[in-house]
Amino acid sequence: MLWVALLTSIPATWPEKSSSALQASEGLRGLVLWSLQFTPRVAVVEGCAVAMEVESSLRLFRGLEALKERVSAEAPDLGVVGMGWAPTAMAALVMARCGVLDLGRRLLQPVMDELPLAALTAANPHAEPLSCAGITLLGELRRLPRAQVSRRFGATLLAALDQVYGQRAEVFRYEVIPEEFSARIELPVREDHAPALLMYARPLLMQMCGWLAAKHAGAVGFRFRWIHDSMRARDAGDGGEVTIRSAECLRDLEHFVRLLAEHLARQELLAPVGELQIDAIGVQPLTEQSKSLLPESLGSGESLYLVLERIAARLGPESVVQPVLVDEHRMEWMTHWTPLAKRKKRTPPPVPEQPEPTFVLEKPLELAVIKDRPHYEGALTLLVGPDRVEGGWWDRLPGTSATRNVVRDYWIAQSDNAGVLSIFSTQGPDGRIAWFLHGHFA
Repeated sequence: MLWVALLTSIPATWPEKSSSALQASEGLRGLVLWSLQFTPRVAVVEGCAVAMEVESSLRLFRGLEALKERVSAEAPDLGVVGMGWAPTAMAALVMARCGVLDLGRRLLQPVMDELPLAALTAANPHAEPLSCAGITLLGELRRLPRAQVSRRFGATLLAALDQVYGQRAEVFRYEVIPEEFSARIELPVREDHAPALLMYARPLLMQMCGWLAAKHAGAVGFRFRWIHDSMRARDAGDGGEVTIRSAECLRDLEHFVRLLAEHLARQELLAPVGELQIDAIGVQPLTEQSKSLLPESLGSGESLYLVLERIAARLGPESVVQPVLVDEHRMEWMTHWTPLAKRKKRTPPPVPEQPEPTFVLEKPLELAVIKDRPHYEGALTLLVGPDRVEGGWWDRLPGTSATRNVVRDYWIAQSDNAGVLSIFSTQGPDGRIAWFLHGHFA
């Protein structure tokens, strides 16, 4: 087995009903939620550390070194001040207290023998008599006669010592993944500027992404709420909130952080903020992308919609628009431009009988007609058609009684110089048949 002990700066005991105890429980809860993404075997140890067993998760996270690197990089943001990797949870906790990261190439017993006895919580009540007897290291305590140690200091000390050395089974109550995510944090100082809240919000988002990974799910977004300090003006209110939504269901920490940063940059606080809260919204099962056997050279970039979301968050939701196909058979009005924030899944329009051109002119270009044959950079050869398009009597021009009604016969034509074209013929007001160029095929 391989255990990781994450030691926080929270003492083992706190006075009951104190604000420090509440903050301690919230801090440990957040660390547990983040840890559950690595393994379901996560437990709180001695009220000041979180231990997780990761032996069966090494292949999932690309090996021991990659997992160590990730945990070491992210855990300090969640209040972790010490870390230890060992075959037992208690040994990992002792190593974390002593600043020893891992065993390296050494065996467990020689490393534990050289660590101070003060790192073992069960030995603290007996620290004075043991020190007077010259017992200051775990190895020195281990070499004492077990019967005399048990009679003099009790069986609890020997049981804890055996758990450190892996000679007695460890029993833990593993944490359960909650059904919903909601996390809060009390700020150490009161903040007056909204962008400064991002530093405190990032650990909360790390907890949310860890919780989503543990549930194999993603979120459409989250609700970010700030609560004003009690010493505030009457008209400031209790606080405020902003809802961050994404175009895709995901659990990308950096993308959520960037979106929140863009919103906070445009936010003004009415009073100093003393508390933050984040709630996940739109949680859905997330299908994992399968890994390729061969190295992937494509698809490693960021999704286009994720980039556009950050631009829309900075410039405003109406500043980024996208083309959307609508159920319309008139070529000029088949595409509508709508804000990115209003992107919705739409039923695709019916497939036309004739292929549509790749590029459409903003205004149809009237063609020359020579001997009843349309010309565009030379005489055109009609290949496919006609395809009758008629309608638009319902589409009135603003402020007038006129409509955009059309009656056209579309053709696919070939030009020796211009390539494949989309043209149509229509009857003018004078009864003459006119030909127009409307689009090009790539």
